Amino acid sequence: MPFTLCTWNINSVRLREPIVLKLLQEEAPDVLCLQECKSPVEKIPMEGFAALGYTHMVARGQKGYNGVAILSRMPITEVGSEDFADLGHARHIAGRLENGVTIHNFYVPAGGDKPDREINEKFGQKLDYLTGMRDWFHGDKPQKSILVGDLNIAPREDDVWDHKKLLKIVSHTPVEVEHLAETQDAGGWVDITRQDIPDGRLYSWWSYRAKDWDAADKGRRLDHIWATGDISNAGHSSRVLRDARGWDKPSDHAPVFATFDL
Repeated sequence: MPFTLCTWNINSVRLREPIVLKLLQEEAPDVLCLQECKSPVEKIPMEGFAALGYTHMVARGQKGYNGVAILSRMPITEVGSEDFADLGHARHIAGRLENGVTIHNFYVPAGGDKPDREINEKFGQKLDYLTGMRDWFHGDKPQKSILVGDLNIAPREDDVWDHKKLLKIVSHTPVEVEHLAETQDAGGWVDITRQDIPDGRLYSWWSYRAKDWDAADKGRRLDHIWATGDISNAGHSSRVLRDARGWDKPSDHAPVFATFDL
């Protein structure tokens, strides 16, 4: 059963409901994973999504902050959520499709502005969150699973617009990249996007601060689709919908897609 999956940090699902609907109408992924929904679950605008065939949802919500949701045209059953680093944040939800594939949707903490946990509590929380993910995957090795989300780290040199300039900028520092690699290794995760697109600069986020984000093109690949090794060969057709960054009242993230033949 082939299905297409999309992950998107929407930066408020209620504020940006129109562009979520646009994506669902024009791209029609079978599964849409959203992060930073900034909404209690009961206030996620499901009526419009359901009218387009997305009648299934598993989610964790939080008023004004964080929040993750998986919308699906196919039945999906919630199989849990974790609160890594005991932050009390809605940052993870997992659901299982009828074909037995488990989808983990993550929103890893951004980490603040200073890459030093001694002076920036948020950076320490980010590292601790990743450590919690790593230890969880070590203890309970995932199988037949897909992990998606805004992981808030651009790990490769060609995942950022300037590797040297960003080495001391949160999201591309060596300590973050190391923590992400340990998390990936612990679960035996394969980076599907880079399996499909192994070479060249690739971004999924462009700052709101840029007057002309498209011309400046100072992006970072913060949004990821991974799969466990037992199903990684089934993943293909990866892409970033860059145009969505230029839609009306956009998120600063663009949707990332992959298709799985499972």
